[in-house]
Amino acid sequence: MKIIVPMAGIGSRLRPHTLTIPKPLTLIAGKPIVQRLVEDIVKVVDQKVEEIAFVIGPAFPKNTEEKLMEIARDLGAVGKIFVQENPLGIAHAIHCAEESLEGPCVVAFADTLFKADFSLDEASDGVIWVKQVEDPSAYGVVKLKDGIITDFVEKPTEYISDLAIIGIYYFKNGGKLRQEIQYLLDNNITDRGEFQLTSALENMKRNGSRFVPGEVNEWMDCGNKDITVDTNGKILRFSKEAEENLISPTVVLENSEIIEPCYIGENVVLKNSKIGPNVSLGDKSVVENSHIADSMIQTNTSILNANLKDAMIGNNVYFDGKFTSVSLGDYSVLK
Repeated sequence: MKIIVPMAGIGSRLRPHTLTIPKPLTLIAGKPIVQRLVEDIVKVVDQKVEEIAFVIGPAFPKNTEEKLMEIARDLGAVGKIFVQENPLGIAHAIHCAEESLEGPCVVAFADTLFKADFSLDEASDGVIWVKQVEDPSAYGVVKLKDGIITDFVEKPTEYISDLAIIGIYYFKNGGKLRQEIQYLLDNNITDRGEFQLTSALENMKRNGSRFVPGEVNEWMDCGNKDITVDTNGKILRFSKEAEENLISPTVVLENSEIIEPCYIGENVVLKNSKIGPNVSLGDKSVVENSHIADSMIQTNTSILNANLKDAMIGNNVYFDGKFTSVSLGDYSVLK
């Protein structure tokens, strides 16, 4: 089994945080988004994952590859890095990892987290995971008949279905997907100016491939600041239910209170403060005279005299003030 993770997008909706760190490496409850994604996939596919291929952008920081290779190694897999030089669409991004498109494989987009309990349908050629949504016009959707997918439609302008594709796909034979994407590229078949995965899936279906839907219990996006903060809270609550300990024993607690669920990293100092619920606070951060709830704060950051809720603050930030719902990128200073 192989996992292919297209993650070359610039993450513009999550700026300023993605100006210095690729969105998939943003920490959610102490772990990069992409690490949580591949760990969850490894848990549910119930097969040995031998290789994880990451498709990154050309302007990603130099240490990105090292971090991604470490994530693969920790899961007992070989890591491979491919670069999508030009943003020509999802199908094109997957094709950048064409040498990994063979045999059983999972394709998963790196801004999607999920909770599910399922097994792969070995009788089908593929599984497309979906979730019912209120506004399907913003997503690729599937249409079903007798439990089989009959149509793939990218961002429909009129109602087709409310089953949105969440961005996780299983293919029994990745080589077939490679061939169909190559056909799109060779014949310059685009939709809205990009090579779309739904176009390749539709061609595979016409050529006899049988796809079934897979349903997830929870679909969590990491698109913009508010959604990402909400996802952080959900992950913390899931971890609490699983009785995971996310508070480091190295935390220095001085006249302070932690209201779980929270993630508190290593060597964090809390003075005269109340932290939680639903707060992630990264390594070597300091919080004084503050109350923080429902927020994400990355590493090496100082928070003083603050009352924060629904906040997202980056790495190496100094914040001293009375602001509440903020979004501060790395190396910001407010005092």
